[in-house]
This record gives sequence, C-alpha cells and structure tokens, in this order.
Amino acid sequence: MMKDRAECGSNGRVLEMLRFAGLKPTRQRLALGELLFAGEDRHVSCESLFEEARASGAELSLATVYNTLHQFRHAGLLREVHLDAERRWFDTNVGEHHHFYVEETGALMDIPADSVAITALPAPPRGFAIEGVDVVVRVRAKGL
Repeated sequence: MMKDRAECGSNGRVLEMLRFAGLKPTRQRLALGELLFAGEDRHVSCESLFEEARASGAELSLATVYNTLHQFRHAGLLREVHLDAERRWFDTNVGEHHHFYVEETGALMDIPADSVAITALPAPPRGFAIEGVDVVVRVRAKGL
C-alpha cells in the first residue's frame, strides 16, 4: 500500500529531519516543514507562513503554525530573529550569521558571520553567560 504525500514528505527529507530532531511527524508538521525546507534558506513570520500554508491548501490554524514554529525552533530546525517586541521571524538557516532588515518591506537578508567583526563584548551580569550575538543592520533603499 502506497503512503500518501503528507505521510512521506517530499522525498522523505522533511520526515527524516523531524525524526532526527526528535519530533513526531504529524500531518501539520510535515505540511509546514514542506513549505519551510523545500528550497533555499528563508525567513518567515508566523502570519506569512500561515497565509502560505492556507494558499497551498493546508487546513491549519494560526495557533498551530505558531506552536509548530516554536517546536521547530526548540528542536534546532529554526532560528528565531527578534526585531522588536512585536516582530519575530523564523530563519531556516540555523548557522552563525547576521541580518540586514529592509525597513520599507520588512524583509530579512542574511549577512555571513565573517562579514561582521565584533572586537569586544561586555562581561555578562553575574550568573549569566553570553549565548550568542545577533547583529541586525537596518537598511533603506537609497533615495528614500
């Protein structure tokens, strides 16, 4: 008996990613994983992924998308980028890198980690350790 597409994932890649990360490959996780990991690295918000999922025919709630993105982040499949208290993006590139933030469009673009030199950091407060440094460079189109 042949398994359906949602059960297999595209070429099994998403299915294997979920299993390797210790996540049960539910229909919702597979559907969102197909959208997130089908091609090149990308940046999505909960709302933008929800709209993309709905357009693809997936029947998911916004809460399911939100919870799944956070599950993927906790499992190491996504990186969360905080721009401010109201805007969070999820990045499929989990390696060390930084971002350009395009003010007019809200788009994020990767900056290779070796393109940014940080020569000194302050000592963290007592009882804390520095986990990482994320640089967001805000840009605007010339002439605006």
